[in-house]
Amino acid sequence: MRPVICLVTPAVRNDRDQAPVLEQIGAAARAGVALIQIRQPEMDGGPLSSLVRRAVEMVQGTGARVLVNDRVDVALAAGAHGVHLRGASVAASRVRALAPEGFVIGRSVHSPEEASEAALNGGLDFLVFGTVFESGSKPDVPAAGTRMLAATCQAVTLPVLGVGGMMPSRLHEVAAAGAAGFAAIGLFAETPTEQFPDLIRQANIVFHEC
Repeated sequence: MRPVICLVTPAVRNDRDQAPVLEQIGAAARAGVALIQIRQPEMDGGPLSSLVRRAVEMVQGTGARVLVNDRVDVALAAGAHGVHLRGASVAASRVRALAPEGFVIGRSVHSPEEASEAALNGGLDFLVFGTVFESGSKPDVPAAGTRMLAATCQAVTLPVLGVGGMMPSRLHEVAAAGAAGFAAIGLFAETPTEQFPDLIRQANIVFHEC
């Protein structure tokens, strides 16, 4: 099976930042990325809704799905394909009751116990576990490591994606731990968009081998 690969968007601080991020989203979707997580915690609802709508337009015809980080209201209003919930956010079952059919719901977890509890509460399609490796986006968060990732994957039947410090040389460890795929900010930000197809092809090979 192909890995579930999730691009998490870098921070957008003004309107001029939107164009390169939208270009990145389109390139990732065309290359085969399954999920695009719009993560903009400091953006107000209006501009965020506009960005999400444009992102949805960028992925049309590719099979990629746009998720909004934690803002269920924006995700529903802007026509996103789903939402990614923080660990301390609203219960996924409550979101599921409001969402249309096919709406994708993920949640961040940080331990096998947290993953088990989230899975038991229902309503989720996948989990994201981290931080697996030291991450530039969260420098103050200690790395949990691949053993904890493996324990989390074994604790639930839901697909688990690894996040934090993802790079091509580490994907084999992530796959070997039992992850269904990975999510990343820096890996995509540091890779030229024209190299996205090669990056996705390499990831597919690594996960297939495991």
